[in-house]
Amino acid sequence: MTIQRLAGGAQGRSRATVHDGRVYTVATAPDTSQDVAGQTAQTLAALDKNLADAGTDKTRILSATVYVVDIEKKDEMDAVWCDWIGSADNWPQRACVCTGLAGDTLVEITIVAALPA
Repeated sequence: MTIQRLAGGAQGRSRATVHDGRVYTVATAPDTSQDVAGQTAQTLAALDKNLADAGTDKTRILSATVYVVDIEKKDEMDAVWCDWIGSADNWPQRACVCTGLAGDTLVEITIVAALPA
């Protein structure tokens, strides 16, 4: 089976990888001067692009992991996430983890999505 890698801006890693009917992707906000809600919106927009470039969309997300620097800000992130993900028909399995991130990054999200049949 082939592996397709979509180049990103960071050295040593892809912004998305396509293999065996699945897309694995990750994103952070390009403008880290914004708050958690602003960074979450930017991150989700980047994920939309990654998913589209790989041939799928957010309605086919199987799993997501959200990394936040401050768990006290989870509700702010969650409000943006819930608006973006839409109806319960699209809800993936999701975890939220509090961790350190590089620089002023407040949110990082990894996703596994299915390709259309």
